[in-house]
Amino acid sequence: MTRHFLSSALTAFFALAPAAALAEWQAVEEVRPYSISGKTGAELYESIGAQGPKAGVTGRVIAHTTFKLTWTRKYEPQGNACVIVANRPKLIITYTLPKPASELPAAVDSSWQAFISGVAAHERVHGVTIKEMVKEIEATSIGLTVADDPDCKKIRVELTRRLGEISMRQRQRGRDFDKIEMGDGGNIQQLILKLVNGP
Repeated sequence: MTRHFLSSALTAFFALAPAAALAEWQAVEEVRPYSISGKTGAELYESIGAQGPKAGVTGRVIAHTTFKLTWTRKYEPQGNACVIVANRPKLIITYTLPKPASELPAAVDSSWQAFISGVAAHERVHGVTIKEMVKEIEATSIGLTVADDPDCKKIRVELTRRLGEISMRQRQRGRDFDKIEMGDGGNIQQLILKLVNGP
C-alpha cells in the first residue's frame, strides 16, 4: 500500500514583459479531486492505491501538491548596469486529493472525513512553503542590480542561479516535512491506520 506523498513539483516559467511596480499578490489555490470507490476504510484506501496520481518512481500517491509559477518582470538598463525594476508573480497551486464517488455509510464517512482532513492539511503545508518560496524570490529579485551589463544579459544568469538555490531549499523543506509526517508513528501513517482499521 502506497503511503508516500509527492513534495510539491517545481513547474516554474519566467517571462519578460513590462510590469507595474511591486504590489501585493495572492496565490490561486485549487483542489483537483480524483474519484475512488469503496464502502469501507480498507476498500477506500485500496482504491487510492489503484487510482491515485502517479508520482515519479514511487508509483501512485495518496495526494500531491503542484504549482505553476510565471513572472512578469521589467529589466531596465541604468548607466552601465542592469536592474530589475518590476517583478510580479502569478502563482497557481493545485492540490490533488481523493474523493469517494458515492455516498458512504455514516460510520465510514466519519472516518473518511478525519482522514481526508488530515491529508488536506498536510498538503496545505506544502502550499505554504511554495508561497514562502515565491515571496523569497520576489524579495531577492526586485532591485537586483548587475554591473557592466547594459544589455541585461548577465543579470538573467545571476537571477537563474539565485532562483535555483531558493527552489532547492523549498524542495528540501518538503522532503524533510514528508519524512517526519510519513515516518513510523508519523501523522500520515496514523491517519492511514485509522482509516484502514476503521469501519
